[in-house]
This record gives sequence, C-alpha cells and structure tokens, in this order.
Amino acid sequence: MDIVRAFRIVSIAEAVSFLVLLLIAMPLKYMADAPVGVQVMGPLHGVLFLAYVGMVFFVRENLRWSVGRTVLALGAGVLPVAPFLVEHFWARPSEAPARA
Repeated sequence: MDIVRAFRIVSIAEAVSFLVLLLIAMPLKYMADAPVGVQVMGPLHGVLFLAYVGMVFFVRENLRWSVGRTVLALGAGVLPVAPFLVEHFWARPSEAPARA
C-alpha cells in the first residue's frame, strides 16, 4: 500500500475516533453513567492519534510539505475535524504533490 494512501486512511480513522469519543462516548459516560465507551474509545483514539503523528513525518517528504505545513498538520491532530481537511486538501497522491 502506498504510504500516502495509508496516511489518508489513518487521518480519517483518527478524526472519526475523536468525534466518536467526544460526541458519543463522553456523553454516555457523564449522562448515562456508562464509562465503557470511553474505556474502549480512549485507548483506540490514542493509538490512532500516535499513528497520525508518526505518519505525518513519513509522508511530509513524499508530499513535499514545508515545515510550516508539517507543523499545521501536526496541530490538526488535536482538533476534532481538522484531520479530515488535511486528508482532503493536503494528502494528494505522490504523482500529483499538493501545492504549498
């Protein structure tokens, strides 16, 4: 599998896990006294977040990202929907690198 394609998949998975954690698991924990959602989604999201951060460093050269774009992509990992935007706008296949 191409590294850029793998990054796109990890990016989407990280963003979805973050949204599920915030919008489903956390309300269930605090409103319905059901902490199992956070117990499952928390570690899963943590692993996906670490994979996302690691993948940013693997794809930055392939996608010809500047240092600024790399820092923005790393910062996007801490915002709930930003990895969707990174995947959609900045993670182009290696045949057609994204513009800086």
